[in-house]
Amino acid sequence: MKSVQIKLKLAEHVKSFVQKVAMFPGELDLRSGRYVVDAKSILGIFSLDLSKPITLEIYDNDCEELLKSLEEFIIK
Repeated sequence: MKSVQIKLKLAEHVKSFVQKVAMFPGELDLRSGRYVVDAKSILGIFSLDLSKPITLEIYDNDCEELLKSLEEFIIK
C-alpha cells in the first residue's frame, strides 16, 4: 500500500482526478480524518472536506504510472 497527500481545490479538479483514477484497475481510497470514500466516486469525494489535504491510499505496489498522472494534485 502507498499513501500520498493530495489537494482538490475546484470541482474541475475533482472531475479530472476521478477520470484519471478510473483508468487504474486497482483499489483506491481517499481518507479525510475518520472518513474514507472510494477514490473513484465523485459523490464520495464531494462528501469530504476539500479545504484540507486528503490522503490517497493506493492498494497496489505497481502504481508509478498512476502517481505520474496525478502529479498536479499531489502535495510535495
